[in-house]
Amino acid sequence: MLHPRLSMALRGAVAAALAWVVGTLMPAPWSEFPYYAPLGAVVATTSTLARSVRESVQTVGALLLGAAIAVGTDAVLPPDALSIAVVVGVALLCAGWRVLGEMGSWVANSAIFVLILGQGESTEYIGAYAGLVVVGAAIGIGVNFVLPPLLLTPSDVALDALRDSLVGELDDLAGWLEDKGPLEPEEWERRRRALWPTVEGARGAVTRTGEARRGNLRARRYGDRVTTQARRAEVLVTTAEVVDELVRLLAGWEVADREQVPLGPRLRPELAATLRAFTAALRAPGYDDPQAAADVSHPTAAERFDHAVDELRDEVRRASARSGGDDHLVASALVVVLRRGAQVLQS
Repeated sequence: MLHPRLSMALRGAVAAALAWVVGTLMPAPWSEFPYYAPLGAVVATTSTLARSVRESVQTVGALLLGAAIAVGTDAVLPPDALSIAVVVGVALLCAGWRVLGEMGSWVANSAIFVLILGQGESTEYIGAYAGLVVVGAAIGIGVNFVLPPLLLTPSDVALDALRDSLVGELDDLAGWLEDKGPLEPEEWERRRRALWPTVEGARGAVTRTGEARRGNLRARRYGDRVTTQARRAEVLVTTAEVVDELVRLLAGWEVADREQVPLGPRLRPELAATLRAFTAALRAPGYDDPQAAADVSHPTAAERFDHAVDELRDEVRRASARSGGDDHLVASALVVVLRRGAQVLQS
């Protein structure tokens, strides 16, 4: 679990070795092609337990489809460059079939192997090829069942990277408002878009961890950590949406070339102070577990952030009153967005 790549390599090596031994013990003609069994074992052990079953089925389906394409082409065309072109072209078209998922690439591989190596004995070759891959995949699934991957560490790393990116973005935004005033739209739109690959990476890592829990006997042992990780993901993904909306609003409205900006010199420092409180809340230990601080007598960083949002709301109301009742719709929208960030840190 602590070293997922090493764990995957160990599982793959064990499964491939077992599959080779079993392949050599199979009756002819299967025993003539024992090297296809480790292929199935590797396919099954390079993913989670739940996914390994699905991908193994998809791989076998892709192999059989490729073999059918090769046999059909061989029946009407002689083995030459034209037949290879036809086989590869048709196989690549079929590789995009959604049912095969990511295993669609095996269609072309199988078609070429059967066309070239199965000449004269296509039936025996196809049976051995597909059968040994099934045997190897079954062994790989068995190894995954005994030593299932949980993938907690990659998800933790991805979430840490997301938290650091969000803190950096909020710090930079607060610093810009304090030192430079209005935003430069192009610069902050670029920053806003640049954040989302990190968000998607964290989402994907947590999704894979959730998938790895299915049928995983080790998940019970690490139940608390899995629950905490899911909570962190919820907090950080929501925070990312909050940051995205903040930047979008500010880059669209708090810019120098607008005749009237929603914040101006009076409210910008208030918003910057609220953003500083936001970053402090995200940096605080246990930011993703409000219950852990329930018995603490002094306010937590999340509670101080919530109070800062209240102060910003009050200041926006006072600014609206001072301006003779002019609407501060965008400033109020910023408060609503920040309130969502405060709520997710305390829920």
